[in-house]
Amino acid sequence: MNDTPLMAELLSQLWFRFLLVTLFGFLTGLEIREYLLSLRRDQTTTTPHISPGSARTYTFIAILGFVFYELDPNLRLYLAGFAGLLLFFGLFYYHKLQEQQRGILQPLIGLIVYSYGPCLSLQPLWFLVLLFVTTVFVLNARPLTHRLTETIDRQELVTLAKFLLLAAVVLPLMPDQQVFPLLPTTPFKIWVGVVTLSAISYLGYILQRYLLPGKSDLVTGLLGGLYSSTATTVVLARRSRGGDPATAKSLGLAIVAASGMMYLRLLILIAILNRDFLHATTAPFLLLGGGAILFTLLAKKRLTTGTPSTEAGNRNPLELGTAFLFAGLFVMMLVLTKMVLHQFGAPGLQALSFAVGFTDIDPFVLSLLKGEYQATGLQELAAAVVIAAGSNNFLKALYAILIGGWCQQRSTALVLCILGVLTLGYGVWLAV
Repeated sequence: MNDTPLMAELLSQLWFRFLLVTLFGFLTGLEIREYLLSLRRDQTTTTPHISPGSARTYTFIAILGFVFYELDPNLRLYLAGFAGLLLFFGLFYYHKLQEQQRGILQPLIGLIVYSYGPCLSLQPLWFLVLLFVTTVFVLNARPLTHRLTETIDRQELVTLAKFLLLAAVVLPLMPDQQVFPLLPTTPFKIWVGVVTLSAISYLGYILQRYLLPGKSDLVTGLLGGLYSSTATTVVLARRSRGGDPATAKSLGLAIVAASGMMYLRLLILIAILNRDFLHATTAPFLLLGGGAILFTLLAKKRLTTGTPSTEAGNRNPLELGTAFLFAGLFVMMLVLTKMVLHQFGAPGLQALSFAVGFTDIDPFVLSLLKGEYQATGLQELAAAVVIAAGSNNFLKALYAILIGGWCQQRSTALVLCILGVLTLGYGVWLAV
């Protein structure tokens, strides 16, 4: 983002940069002061937390860094000041250790504040603002980090680290050329699809399990729909079986909300992986997904009895076994789709998409988005995506009845069937 002419003119003035650095140093000092006050309110011992100074101290640290940098372009004076600051904070930390206090946050932020001057002179203004905002966020994230530390599963961190290794190291090594005649795409594009879907799924999982725990069933359904509306339907329907009518209705609405999120999740995948499909899918998916979610919100207000939230499964969608299994299914769907198109043409593809809707539709949808099917038009491929989404609603309606019970979830199944019929109708119209 480029600065406006007026801002560029102001930033060229030494006095204006000095005022900005002083202001950000003072604001950072105020945040440090509030952070220390929160520690004193929460502490269980009578020993106060030691501080290297007040808000004025951090203001003068920022001024010192700015002045030293401007006075000596060769940075000798600035580096000498940096060394003196390190010595000061080293002595301060030694004194903290004598008082059985080990936190190093204040010295680190002091060094960051010392760099405000060079950052403003060498980088755009937005970088200094970003540095300040990040510092403030870290200072105020103590309750959140403590909660995550207490609740997060260590094994999930290991799994995430392995996944990041595969995504950051293996993905660039994948060949971006077609390696098998029956495979209508490249290994690189296959893994891009796996990484994209897994990342979206993991986002919904993290939001549900760690950042928004203990919320309503409706929130559970919405977040569960981000990574698997089918799995969410199974879990919520199982919980509703044998419960009171109000609880069953609330859980049924959460199932519908999860299906609404399925449409939005598919739109996100399309926008990331193949925007050519957006023209045919944006309007209907927004209408159907948004309509389903709006219906659940309006129906939720009519419920007089609240229900406790449920967890839509505790399985981490980023487990490596799941990722490799999905990659295998993705490749299988690519080959199967190409064979069906070769033997039966577009009608065979529409029949296949309807049948796939009674399984996990994600590998099939990604095979359509990332595959290269020259003999088939874009509209026919988009219609297959829509039809698969529509028939998947029938599968979830069946799960809701069989697992949750006819009496408990018949209205939920009816809504899902209506969604399925409307989606299928548009998909068939698109294919004709």
